[in-house]
Amino acid sequence: MPRVAEVVANPEFRGLWLAEALSIGGDQLAKVALAIMVYDRTDSALWAALVYAMTFLPALAGGLGLSQLADRFPRRTLLIGTALTQAGLVGLMTIPGMPLVLLCALVFLVALVQAPANAAQNATTREAFDSDALYLRSQDVRGITMNVMMLLGLAGGGLLITLIGTRAALAIDAVTFLVAAWLVYTGVRWRPSAGLPDDGWFDGVRLVFADHNLRTLLGLAGLVGLTVVPEGLAAPLAEQLGAPDHAVGWLLAADPLGFIVGAFVLSHYVSETTRLRLVAPLAAVSAAVLIAFAANPTMPLALALLALSGAAGAYIITVTSTFHTLTPNTLRGAASGLYRTGLRVAQGIGIAVGGAIAELRGSAMATVALAGVAGTLGALALAHAASRLTTVRSTQLAAPPHGGVTGQDEQG
Repeated sequence: MPRVAEVVANPEFRGLWLAEALSIGGDQLAKVALAIMVYDRTDSALWAALVYAMTFLPALAGGLGLSQLADRFPRRTLLIGTALTQAGLVGLMTIPGMPLVLLCALVFLVALVQAPANAAQNATTREAFDSDALYLRSQDVRGITMNVMMLLGLAGGGLLITLIGTRAALAIDAVTFLVAAWLVYTGVRWRPSAGLPDDGWFDGVRLVFADHNLRTLLGLAGLVGLTVVPEGLAAPLAEQLGAPDHAVGWLLAADPLGFIVGAFVLSHYVSETTRLRLVAPLAAVSAAVLIAFAANPTMPLALALLALSGAAGAYIITVTSTFHTLTPNTLRGAASGLYRTGLRVAQGIGIAVGGAIAELRGSAMATVALAGVAGTLGALALAHAASRLTTVRSTQLAAPPHGGVTGQDEQG
């Protein structure tokens, strides 16, 4: 198996990876800063929630529509342009006395611009590697890095903002976008647009829903919408566990911490073929451990269960990398946008429905257990279709140079 050093030695990946890590760190800081800024100005939980929601909602529409731009324009150019645009938009948020309506509009636009940027990032990362094994390892590195940055945001974001203030935090976020643009400019090779002239605007979406294997991978990714339910119920879970308020942070951190461990183990000790065979079993395990919440576990056991769910949930890295590899390069931007949008929608619906059920049943524990049951059944339903993925990848890799869409063919 390739070593991490081989992945990081790729200058294109290194530029994309560092740019993404900086952007995630800045975004975590900005989300906390915006929530504090708006709540301090309005003393309204509704306004604070509305601004926070603005960081998610545009990604749904942008993921389906604007992601096509990653196939119609040079991806390096698009990455630089979107980063500079976001830097300018976040910079405007630092203006004192910015009306809340305009602030919401700016937050909306930043998230909207992020959709084609994500599509271009994913497609360019796949283009940067001729080797499927190296590409998969690069996604392990990305997954671990993203979760580490999120943990750092959870652990230190609020404390840092109390020291430097909300506007300074937003200014830092704007600077991270500028640095990201520079990293892409200096590290990523320019390529012409990948799309074909006669490609329709939603041909990438049609491709995904017409392809059995891509639909299966999309379904496996959607199961994350059930295992994320405990995140949305962290506060009531802490209350039901009889834990102090700061235990909410522990509950939120347990899953990403487990994910980091799971991604490390899969990356270092499990072959690419075996990982593909394990996606459905791991998806089932990630959900099944949540069923134990029906027994009203103690706080230490609850944290262990969430960490184990997160560790098994690292299967999503294999699912995501396989999805991008099986998608033709000409439509990869659009397909990537659909994939990310589906993931976001599943998470949003899962958390919303979980909250509604918890309200009706009066028990966050029972709701998490129900989500575990639903996720386990979903993984079992997809197990047979997922078992075909290994055969599909083996056939694809064994195909002659122009007989299929292999890792090397996609680079042309």
